[in-house]
Amino acid sequence: MFDSGVGGLTVAHALHTLLPSERLIYFGDTAHLPYGDKSKETIVKYSLGIADFLLEQHCKVILIACNSASANAYEEVKAHAGDRAVVMNVIDPVVDHVCSQAVPEGDGGTRTIGIIGTKATIDSGTYEKKILQRAGEAGVDHPPGHRPDGSPLVQVNSLATPLFVPMIEEGFVFDDISNAIIRSYLSRKELEGIESLILGCTHYPIIRNQISRFFNFNVNVYDTARIVAQEVQRFLTDNDLLHAGQTGSSGQTGSSGQTGTSGGAGAQGQAGAPVGAGVPGQPGASEKEGASRFYVSDHTPYFEVIANMFFNEKICLEKKNIWK
Repeated sequence: MFDSGVGGLTVAHALHTLLPSERLIYFGDTAHLPYGDKSKETIVKYSLGIADFLLEQHCKVILIACNSASANAYEEVKAHAGDRAVVMNVIDPVVDHVCSQAVPEGDGGTRTIGIIGTKATIDSGTYEKKILQRAGEAGVDHPPGHRPDGSPLVQVNSLATPLFVPMIEEGFVFDDISNAIIRSYLSRKELEGIESLILGCTHYPIIRNQISRFFNFNVNVYDTARIVAQEVQRFLTDNDLLHAGQTGSSGQTGSSGQTGTSGGAGAQGQAGAPVGAGVPGQPGASEKEGASRFYVSDHTPYFEVIANMFFNEKICLEKKNIWK
């Protein structure tokens, strides 16, 4: 799985929790972060380069754990991987989940769904297009997301919130500064009257509780990291791709195989040891077969600090420059 930085570790942690026997190979392109302010062409270029690296690791699934890359490079990465790996993104599972809950049937009125994300994600319009398409799948003679009489099933209100990423990465969470920035964005007219909110960036689950609190817990703020992890679990279970010894939601034991996610021995090592770390006196993460591994294209001590915050437990980052 890959992200432009360490935000995708929120999804990695959700996967690790649901599928502890699956081997995770994570690549954070910290040398080029953020992707949210880059062109589609640049995002595609970086995404294909990372996909090649993950394919070399024999991953059975490549999860694009970045909304900006999912919105701008999913089709290109999927075509590039071909039958070498299954490619998944973080947008489709969320859209399916939200529409199954938020889209009314019959004369149930119009539901208003809010979306916040980076400029690249919001400007792509991917969430809105997919939600309207999904909402109008049963319709033939009327616009997507509308009833035959033309009345809308859903209204999608989108807002770019570019300051959230640097705010979170600088450690401004659960304090006056972050509350002021959150209040400034979420008070805008674009989000007036929303009934549910999609966090369209893998950084944002870190501030999900603050966002819910702003809305006095009256807006359903989706746990997007968990939704994506549950979809990966379902896919691996349904296709008999779970690592041997891993039990899926169906209760079946899967077969062995590689999943960035990557198949392998259990992701947890010695009790109390960082995820991806070797046991003292034994080979380290870069040598130990079956250990989850967390790569970044540029490394600073601060990346290590925020990575642990995103993953919610201590992990070891390895610097891997694939851009030589």
